[in-house]
Amino acid sequence: MAGGPGGDGAGVESKSLFWSVVMSAFAAFGGILFGYDTGTIGGIMVMTDWLQLFGIFDTSGENLGWYLPTPDQSLVVSILSAGTFFGALLAYPMGDYIGRKWGIIASCAVFSLGVGLQLDTRWATFIVGRVIAGLGVGLVSCLIPMYQSECSPKHLRGAIVGLYQLAITIGALLAAIVLNATKSRPDHSSWRIPIAVQFVWAAILVIGMLVLPESPRFLLKKGREAAGKSALGRLLTRPVDSPEVTAEFDEIMAALEADRQLGSGSYADCFRNTDGKNGLRTWTGILLQGWQQLTGINFIFYYGTTFFKSAGIKNPFIITIICDVVNTATTIVGTQLIDRVGRRRLLLIGAAGMCICEFIVAIVGVTAGHIQPDHSVNLPAQRVLIAFVCIYIAFFATSWGPVVWVLTGELSPLNIRAKAMSLAVASNWLWNFGIGYATPYLVNPSTTGVLGVKTADLGVKVFFIWGSTCAGCFIFTYFFVPETKGLSLEQIDLLYRESSGTS
Repeated sequence: MAGGPGGDGAGVESKSLFWSVVMSAFAAFGGILFGYDTGTIGGIMVMTDWLQLFGIFDTSGENLGWYLPTPDQSLVVSILSAGTFFGALLAYPMGDYIGRKWGIIASCAVFSLGVGLQLDTRWATFIVGRVIAGLGVGLVSCLIPMYQSECSPKHLRGAIVGLYQLAITIGALLAAIVLNATKSRPDHSSWRIPIAVQFVWAAILVIGMLVLPESPRFLLKKGREAAGKSALGRLLTRPVDSPEVTAEFDEIMAALEADRQLGSGSYADCFRNTDGKNGLRTWTGILLQGWQQLTGINFIFYYGTTFFKSAGIKNPFIITIICDVVNTATTIVGTQLIDRVGRRRLLLIGAAGMCICEFIVAIVGVTAGHIQPDHSVNLPAQRVLIAFVCIYIAFFATSWGPVVWVLTGELSPLNIRAKAMSLAVASNWLWNFGIGYATPYLVNPSTTGVLGVKTADLGVKVFFIWGSTCAGCFIFTYFFVPETKGLSLEQIDLLYRESSGTS
């Protein structure tokens, strides 16, 4: 799934357990908001009341019953990602002009407006609501991890930013549970309740931000030294005039001055081949985000319920919950491995594991696992299919899920980090949009009649594509991604300045 990048600094030198807990809890509600929103639409699309309201009834004799035409299915899923694409691009100016803290609060207001519009019973209003909610999600997906990595204790930076990905998976799991609880309701509440629950996550996030300090790096970058020292004092749990606060203040000011001397930090600077290899670092972040989406993970989380239903599985909602439980549990493992095993090694292991699993799913699906002409299914083959989908999710959740977002926040130098991250996250959402829009045309069967649509009708064969792209993930990581385990952000700068290797 999509997540959020790191921030505009290297954290603070704090040993405070209190702030570690606060930042982790904050990550939870920000990530839950994001993960829950992206996890709802897959289940809503197969609810009877929603289909009767927005879908059409099949009169072609193909026994489809109430269904959503492929173009509408593509639109309603992918349009959220179109909003998040622009939200990610707007996160930089919002975060740099009004601040990380108030930027997050404003993002929650935008998101809540989109959620409210999705409660309407008109198709156009529902789609507009998806776009506006996506705009809020895109803003949040950049600003929260940016705030975290600038304010979290240095020794826990990787873990806390990685926990944001864990929170996203918890949000998706909560969405699956709520959807399963309301799916049988006979009225609009079956899909309105899952959507309306999102107001709760936004409200908690706003309340949390109101009691937290602004990022000291943002304040000092804006020349607000007194406010910056005050924020540092709160984060370090020390008096403003204490040696710890003074040392941290001096370190941040020195880093800001060094970056001012490097250049203006414009978008053009992100792609210049400087001594610090800005262009290589920016493109690495952008392409890492693209490859993450090309693993095919969002096929499971956007279309998993629909896919399992079409594969003949009797209770696709339960299988979706199982997938979300696996995703959440293994993400916990993944966040523990980031600073132990290393970023690069985890990406290589994850890409290889996902590639093998997806080819197995594809091969089983096109041989023993397909539905027979008499509509019977091969239960052992179905169990193998479900098992390897879960193993595939486990490989993703321990590697490409959290690691890509940690790397995105680490690879760019401070003077362009906010802009480079917004470009990388926008890349993620652009690929998310493209894959979300194209998938129904790749997977769904063709339909006939006035509203008939010709599709590729790949079904489970789409996993051959995802397996091939995972092989591409392995190759890209091997040649272009350096190991940054145990390095400070300043040492990563030196790595790129003094070496072209990836080891």
